[in-house]
Amino acid sequence: MPRDFSRTQRVADQIQRELAELLRTEVKDPRIGLITLTGVEVSPDYAHAKVFYTSLDAEHLKAIETGLKRAAGFLRHELGQRIRLHTIPELHFVYDASVERGVRLSRLIDEALDADQKHHSE
Repeated sequence: MPRDFSRTQRVADQIQRELAELLRTEVKDPRIGLITLTGVEVSPDYAHAKVFYTSLDAEHLKAIETGLKRAAGFLRHELGQRIRLHTIPELHFVYDASVERGVRLSRLIDEALDADQKHHSE
């Protein structure tokens, strides 16, 4: 069983690398803009892949999502040309809010530390 997990993880990593390259060089949709792929989860049968992404352009997430859904077929076809798999997974793009949450929590911690230092220095 661990061997299968390892292969699934390697396939997910390969898909992430190839998709990042395709998004950077081949996809010309201006709605997508600058996104970062944060991870890929592939189903055990390789039929589906959740592609997690984040963007600094948070106010245009709906347009980014629409652009990614529109490009999914093209990206899947291109993956089929680059990766040797019996089944190329259907791509499902999911916004990853963890980076945004992490930045917000870090800011809150910094603010709390600053307030604490000001309180102790008074």
